[in-house]
Amino acid sequence: MIYLFVFIVFVGLVAYAFYLMKPKAIKQFPKHWHKLLLDNVLFYKKLSAKNQAVFRQRMLLFLSEVNIDAVNTTIEDIDKVLLASSAIIPVFGFKEWSYNNLSGIIVYPDKFNADLQFSNQDKDKKILGMVGTGRFDKQMILSQKAIRHAFLNKTDKHNTPIHEFVHLLDKMDGDTDGIPEYFLGKAYIQPWLTLMHKEMEAINNDQSDIRKYGGTSQAEFFAVASEYFFERPKLFKQKHPELFNMLSMSFQQSKAVKN
Repeated sequence: MIYLFVFIVFVGLVAYAFYLMKPKAIKQFPKHWHKLLLDNVLFYKKLSAKNQAVFRQRMLLFLSEVNIDAVNTTIEDIDKVLLASSAIIPVFGFKEWSYNNLSGIIVYPDKFNADLQFSNQDKDKKILGMVGTGRFDKQMILSQKAIRHAFLNKTDKHNTPIHEFVHLLDKMDGDTDGIPEYFLGKAYIQPWLTLMHKEMEAINNDQSDIRKYGGTSQAEFFAVASEYFFERPKLFKQKHPELFNMLSMSFQQSKAVKN
């Protein structure tokens, strides 16, 4: 009898732990978030009123599916709004989308190192964001400072959280290799590889306006070029029309980023 009681208590504690870990659903979109979006997220501001309503609903869905936890900082409404926006922007062209390869986001105050340390005593604090592996599988780690800066500067072609969400999309076919086969289809893989390698060579020869980090690997090229695509679509289309067309097909949203 005692064993049965202990088992019931154990099951109850496990269930309670899972309840605590489950993201708390936001039943209604907070009214003041709309202004935060208009003031900070240009992508949202350019949408029609109808699509803005869709965007808001998809933000709520994302926040109900993914935990956001802070380490040595506090998550404020602006952080939730910017994180959810960063998740929705790359997949807004798909009618339905859930990040089944993401369960939580860990937010650090600022840069951190490869061991996920960030104190004043820790060295090599250069990382602004990363998709976790191993025991941090299905986790994303981001700098709070980088989250906010990503939407403050609307002309720098740089957005760290979008960069990391694109890595998650890249990983959908099993490999984070810069080849969006899951979205493009096999017929377009070789043309994409040709374009990518050509532009990576240009980056490494200082003959491209795409950020230098994009020349370090295929995976980083896809993520960096996608940042540019969403941050400065008009300029990206002007400077890189073939890449623009390929990314438009990948994300299925050329109309949403046409300006």
